[in-house]
Amino acid sequence: MGIIRGGLPGFGGQTRLLTADEWLSHALGPNELAKRVIGAALGTTTALSLILSPAIAASELVRLPASTDPAVFAAQRTLVEAWTIVGHSFVDPAFNGHDWEVELREHMMKAYNSGDGSAALGEIAAMLEELGDPYTRRIPPEEYAAFRVSSDGELQGVGMLIANEPVNGHLLVLAPIKGGPADRAGILPGDEVTSINGVSTEGWNGEKAARLLRGKGGTEVHVRLARRSAGIPGVPARPDPPPAEPVEYRDVSLRRERVQLSPLFFTTLPAPQLPPGTGGLMPISTDGRVRSSSGPVGYIRLTSFSSNTAAEMRDPIQELEMRDAIQELEAAGASAYILDLRNNPGGLVRSSIDIARLWLDGSPVVFNVSGREGDELQQQVVDTPGAALTHRPLAVLVNGGSASASEILSGALHDNARAVVLGDEHTYGKGRIQSVFELQDGSALFVTVARYQTPAGTEIDRIGIKPDRACSMGGAPTNTFVAGLPMVPGSSELLVESLMEDSCVMAARDVLQQQVAVVANAATVASQIPGPARGAAAAAAAAARVQAASGMRRAPALTDL
Repeated sequence: MGIIRGGLPGFGGQTRLLTADEWLSHALGPNELAKRVIGAALGTTTALSLILSPAIAASELVRLPASTDPAVFAAQRTLVEAWTIVGHSFVDPAFNGHDWEVELREHMMKAYNSGDGSAALGEIAAMLEELGDPYTRRIPPEEYAAFRVSSDGELQGVGMLIANEPVNGHLLVLAPIKGGPADRAGILPGDEVTSINGVSTEGWNGEKAARLLRGKGGTEVHVRLARRSAGIPGVPARPDPPPAEPVEYRDVSLRRERVQLSPLFFTTLPAPQLPPGTGGLMPISTDGRVRSSSGPVGYIRLTSFSSNTAAEMRDPIQELEMRDAIQELEAAGASAYILDLRNNPGGLVRSSIDIARLWLDGSPVVFNVSGREGDELQQQVVDTPGAALTHRPLAVLVNGGSASASEILSGALHDNARAVVLGDEHTYGKGRIQSVFELQDGSALFVTVARYQTPAGTEIDRIGIKPDRACSMGGAPTNTFVAGLPMVPGSSELLVESLMEDSCVMAARDVLQQQVAVVANAATVASQIPGPARGAAAAAAAAARVQAASGMRRAPALTDL
């Protein structure tokens, strides 16, 4: 997903700043603006004059009435802006069988006759619905601001994740972001937010509270907290305390600042019990160290794909965090890895490519993409090839909440025989890519500009990725850990405890146990062969490693997935 900022010519918008990925070439460019509002209708005039198509001569203008109501007129301008962008960028040039110029006339007239700005803006949604694509949509300014927080990975706030407790609806702190204002003030997971700036939060949802906690950097917000337990809500085997337990109330003043929100967490899990007689050594790692086959399992959870980048660095911060996580787990002696993408709704495609290259050698295909201009698929490969940070066996966990960039990454690791995918259900099935256009009124337009498949050609859209193996026996999922919640390092002990009761994590450890045994035995045999024959044995060990990493399965046929 790429973001395009700024207005269109004729709307008084500023120069556009393009941050979309190279393969998303559907942004409006200077030579494509044949469809645009021309100045005669803007300002206080009573008609909008538009050139509707390059095929229509410049003299053939269609005049549409402009409302004298400022709110309605502003909505009309936004409607034309959205229509123009969709006309140039939408993946289906047939617009789902609709005449796009007729759609403009119809919805502009309805907006003009609507009588108020809200109803006029509703005509934008009605026009976009004709495309038959649920992902092409306009979101209002306040919702776009929340999207920017999640995709940019930064916010101006107090640095704590909050949500409603599912039983009684209390507004609880899920985790303070390490190093942020809330963390420095001693706020803990499980604290209840009872008021913000003196206003009770009873009946509020997390989003309403978050809007009040955010604000201009340097300003203060006053929060009242009730502490009943230091435990993290929702952790298995940790029931709510009895009502009679004393409640400690705290009033804190927090100064808003820019806080980096990391969606990545990692830790080590106890090593699985290997079969008797398994070799004790693993192949030499990329850092030159010899690993024991009895090392721990590295667990990495990624809850979204963000665009957070450092201005002075070439690499995205999220990729750097993943790189650091893998390197720290390698230093801890990890013998295998679990990458948890459950409930990861996706995010920016660029991030999924950046992370894939950390697990894959060379320049493999990450996904296939088809755009507006035809059916020919283009291969998206790792564009900065190199060596994977680790070749240890890898299991990827997915569920029905794994979507978009999550499906790209899991499909790439699967089809390149790098990982086995586990889950009790298909992934979400979002095989479309959007660009995000900032509109002149502060809202944003999401437009589907491409469709994608996995490297092996598997369709994802509305189907999803079928896991190689199920997590639970007998069909019904039994996992007790709610995946997808960003955690802080201080919560690792409780997290490990809950992960060890998670059926998908336990299933992944069982699969990895088999793979580690295969790799370790091959490496042990190779180490015992002297002289010239050792090279051939090492190649055999490497082949065993690849076989183990692919789950010891045959290459998947398209009909299997």
